[in-house]
Amino acid sequence: MPNPTTSSLTLGPFAVDRDGTLQPRAPGLRPAMRFAWRGRRCEAALTREEVHLAAFAARIPSTAEAREGRPGAFEAIAALPGSLPPGWKARLLPDHRVVLEAAAPLSEPPTATELVAAMVRFALALDPYLDRLDSACGPLSGTAKSWPG
Repeated sequence: MPNPTTSSLTLGPFAVDRDGTLQPRAPGLRPAMRFAWRGRRCEAALTREEVHLAAFAARIPSTAEAREGRPGAFEAIAALPGSLPPGWKARLLPDHRVVLEAAAPLSEPPTATELVAAMVRFALALDPYLDRLDSACGPLSGTAKSWPG
């Protein structure tokens, strides 16, 4: 029988200690939590000093899907970096997906509460940018597959 004073809870790639602190379950891994927000795949990955947050926010329409909408989509994405909060980045991937990224500091060791709070703050701050990208690129089709990986 496990010792109740030393046992931890498994939360995805993390071990959560009784005081709420997070530790990677396996050494050398970059543990991350994946979640969906408004149908977008999002990720919160821990480094030693911060949580890196990312969301697949939009996709540029292909020429086969909506040729006439592409110029407006590229214009909206080109204007995006100047309107993002300080420290946020926008990237256009080779497959024409748009990723929005941010980072938030964490205490050492981080807690599960801090991680979830950073995820919620990021998701809520995404909303106006997702609205803008939906207008320019069209809404993402389908649903985000956030599990398993």
